[in-house]
Amino acid sequence: MKDSKDRLEALRAEIERRNPAQPEFHQAVREVLETLAPVFTARPEYADPAVALVERLTEPERQIVFRVPWQDDRGRVHVNRGYRVEFNSALGPYKGGLRFHPSVDIGVVKFLGFEQIFKNALTGLGIGGGKGGSDFDPRGRSDAEVMRFCQSFMTELHRHIGEHTDVPAGDIGVGGREIGYLFGQYRRITNRWEAGVLTGKGQGWGGSAIRPQATGYGSVLFAAEMLKVRGESLDGLTAVVSGSGNVAQYTIEKLQQLGANPLTCSDSQGYVVDEKGIDLALLQQVKEVERGRVMQYAERRGASARFVPARRVWEVPADIAFPSATQNELDAQDARTLVAAGVKAVSEGANMPTTPEAVRILQQAGVAFGPGKAANAGGVAVSALEMSQNAGRVAWSAQRVEEELAAIMRSIHAVAHETAERYGAPGDYVTGANIAGFERVADAMLAQGVI
Repeated sequence: MKDSKDRLEALRAEIERRNPAQPEFHQAVREVLETLAPVFTARPEYADPAVALVERLTEPERQIVFRVPWQDDRGRVHVNRGYRVEFNSALGPYKGGLRFHPSVDIGVVKFLGFEQIFKNALTGLGIGGGKGGSDFDPRGRSDAEVMRFCQSFMTELHRHIGEHTDVPAGDIGVGGREIGYLFGQYRRITNRWEAGVLTGKGQGWGGSAIRPQATGYGSVLFAAEMLKVRGESLDGLTAVVSGSGNVAQYTIEKLQQLGANPLTCSDSQGYVVDEKGIDLALLQQVKEVERGRVMQYAERRGASARFVPARRVWEVPADIAFPSATQNELDAQDARTLVAAGVKAVSEGANMPTTPEAVRILQQAGVAFGPGKAANAGGVAVSALEMSQNAGRVAWSAQRVEEELAAIMRSIHAVAHETAERYGAPGDYVTGANIAGFERVADAMLAQGVI
């Protein structure tokens, strides 16, 4: 065990040396490597230096960086940077979203792509790991400006993707509008109706039912499974939810369907706490139709709601918490606050939203903690189901897709829970998810040789 830990520590140091100024990627790799020592002891073939399996797993198969010039409504030309990191295809074509946000850089895209490898493996579906995006900010831009940007972005990206190669989807800043513009440009350039090249499409032209809801729904379903193991349910519990985008909205919806009361939502300006529970229809009107801020929700909701500027939702006492906005949004102090308030479970709807120290505090306090690579895998799971529907040129009912999603989330919970117990870490979903995902990818890599 000590030799394995020493080797993994040396590998981690080498990865950080070779990938400078990429803290999110370093964090994601460290979190996985810290859990793998017992696997190397049990399965020495994974640690064989002759095949360098972990070294290959932590190095992307391909990293693509490109210029994205586009023209705004005043005729001014802007230049953004586009990215696609095709990380690992041992289990299937690269699969992972596109993020349009000013914070996007190569390190952020690599962290997301690395996480995606294990998340996709946990679904049990035939998809590899990748991620992409741009430092373009769609906020405040007209539909015409967003369209021109997406067309320029796809003009370069199209040569690297395809339904058997790499299948992007949406992420922060990339919703149905952006996917539509991207798909239109792909079709224009290639002269092919290749529906399976992008997921998250409109339901009337190749998209899947439940895809917009899938990540939020899945996060809640995973939380329900964690509570079920402990003899509890969501019914009657209060919840804090961060964010106000797609993931947060459908986390709120599924919580309400299962009898819980979500009290909060947030954006970069602050958060809203609504003692009656979030009015989802009003939130969606403000965010999706008007593209406004959560402050406007509070102004229109009435006396039950108040807006708290420049603070985070974790100070609101609740039974369960769903970080559903962005990476590292829940830190150590937030974790202590949640523990002091008696939180029972935390389920990550976003990618790596909880800092490593915060995770340790929650786990040491006995809080059920669902890591993003397991808890938020519902989105990519339904994306893979969309690919299946596209391949057969069929459309499944919403009921069938939701049943499939629920079965996949139960399976992910079961394999993470069982794997954690098998490796001597009962109840540790971080260890269980990391090892279960790693074993599936590693076995495929060993079978396919050194490539």
